[in-house]
Amino acid sequence: MSETSRVPVDCPACGTETVHELLNPGGHATVRCTACDHTHKTELTEPETETVNVIVSQDGESWPTTTEVAPDHEFAVGDEFVAETSAAIQQVRVTDVEVEKGREESATAEAAVTVWTRAVDNVGVAVTIHPNDGRHRENRSEKIYVPGDKEFAVGATERFGEEEIEVVGIHVRDDTDGYSFDKADIDGQSVFAKDVKRLFGRDQITSAWSGW
Repeated sequence: MSETSRVPVDCPACGTETVHELLNPGGHATVRCTACDHTHKTELTEPETETVNVIVSQDGESWPTTTEVAPDHEFAVGDEFVAETSAAIQQVRVTDVEVEKGREESATAEAAVTVWTRAVDNVGVAVTIHPNDGRHRENRSEKIYVPGDKEFAVGATERFGEEEIEVVGIHVRDDTDGYSFDKADIDGQSVFAKDVKRLFGRDQITSAWSGW
């Protein structure tokens, strides 16, 4: 039985509020007590909700949408939730909360004017590649697209397209507080792709840099 088919109501047989199985939904619903199996009717009221404007950003593009939550629900920078846009249903992370007087780190749904977010289920990661053959001094930049829950670890080898790099450093984004460091630079330290501000790697395919 799904969670949405169970409701907490007063049971006339038990004499206390218990979880009931919803047999027939509606304003005057039929329910069955999960403690004593007593079936009875009860009046159910829809919970009050607040419609909040949401902006979802991904790779320089933005989509407006809304979400329905309880009026006292709090949105805070770094929180994640599922948002449905015209593009897709996406996991998003709060990056800013706009209220009437400006922007805050957090606010309730009643106070929020717009919740600004970025998509984190699939993300673009900026990569700086250091040459490794001694013939070139300039770094170059790439952008790779990976699932947000992919982990990058310092010291690990990563392959994408024709590139192969050893990860030597990872800058962590400002909108996450789940790490004890701002930059990973010790072998074994890892960061999820959705938390990466920039990845630094050393080229492992020297022929790709050859000028001959």
